Amino acid sequence: MTQHFDVIVIGAGPAGLHAALASAREGASVALLDDNPRAGGQIWRQGPRGLQQAPLRTVLAELNLRGNVSRFPSTRVVAPLAPRGLLVESAEQGGVCITYTRLILATGARERLLPFAGWTLPGVTGAGALQALIKGGMPVRGERVVIAGSGPLLIAALATARAAGARVLAVVEQAPAAHVARFGASLLREPAKLRQAISMTRGFAGVQYWTSSMVEAARGEGRVQQVTILRGEHRVTLDCERVACGFGLVPNVTLAQALGCAIDEKGGIVVDGAQHTSVDGVFAAGECTGVGGAELAAVEGELAGLAASGATRDCSALHAQRARWRRFAASVETAFALQPAARTPPADDTLLCRCEDVSVGEVRVFNSWRDAKLHTRCGMGACQGKVCGTAANVYFGWPPAAPRPPFSPAQIGTLMAAGAQRPRAE
Repeated sequence: MTQHFDVIVIGAGPAGLHAALASAREGASVALLDDNPRAGGQIWRQGPRGLQQAPLRTVLAELNLRGNVSRFPSTRVVAPLAPRGLLVESAEQGGVCITYTRLILATGARERLLPFAGWTLPGVTGAGALQALIKGGMPVRGERVVIAGSGPLLIAALATARAAGARVLAVVEQAPAAHVARFGASLLREPAKLRQAISMTRGFAGVQYWTSSMVEAARGEGRVQQVTILRGEHRVTLDCERVACGFGLVPNVTLAQALGCAIDEKGGIVVDGAQHTSVDGVFAAGECTGVGGAELAAVEGELAGLAASGATRDCSALHAQRARWRRFAASVETAFALQPAARTPPADDTLLCRCEDVSVGEVRVFNSWRDAKLHTRCGMGACQGKVCGTAANVYFGWPPAAPRPPFSPAQIGTLMAAGAQRPRAE
């Protein structure tokens, strides 16, 4: 039987949790979906022991008291259904059709991976992926780790790895030292962020922090054993057991694109002052509208939840907070913008699409992502171009192709549910 909710929230990170809570407070029936078994998203991710950060613990405590909130953990959206419906697949329930009066997209962001020689070796991950693996229980105690790429996520990965007992040898940042220094000075305007940065880095004690630097290659027999770093015209080779390399985040807009929401030039969902998208009845909040951190995501989520539930209260204080954290996000974006070295494609024999074993050289001869995909199968593997399509956008300026459902591998029974259960119009 199709289930109907006043508000469906996709994503249980800071934005989604605050959106669900705001709508529930207004009396709306709310469904909160997330593809992880536990709420929190990447920023507040819970480990296998269920340890919760204080902000997550607070919002979950109130959500758990609300009888009008239905939680759907380990649930993925497979496809949108008209009118105002979603086909979802749950680990517990299988394929289910749900409908909504209002939909809030809080789908977060994905890590941007840029290929280099050896990036497919076991032991090479994204910086955010290393965090997720450690929080999920992967042991790294005593391992030598190199963290590379760009942005504050590298510092978060450093803190997580060191707390788990890893020996972080170096943090390799592609941004110039002057940009990083200006950003550091700007933290004086946000004392809480400054204290957080100091706590995470511990002054970089025992860690090399190299700016204007890039990972050139990873090597090893069976798994990564060495990494070579290009520092200007000089190369440095380090022995290590893990390399974590991520070049910031990109908004996750797959469902938004499928629904027809307008996307801005930076890849985020376009929203108005109430977090409403260009599609009637659809709102968006958090990093899917532009990467800005947990504080901004939480404020946007609350605004979206209030608007979606029809609340008429004064939101001027929330608007002021949103403006503040958007300014901070803009300073991060400016400081860690990708430099020419990061935007330059690697050697032609470097794999671009690791799902279908397609190299950079095979792809660069085409004029568009569509042509490259048709001729080489680039982007047609398990990740459906989420990794290689993002890299191709950086290297060749190609806009990503519009997604087609199903958005992830789904059971036949789930796809059959879409025909067996037709969502009713509201």
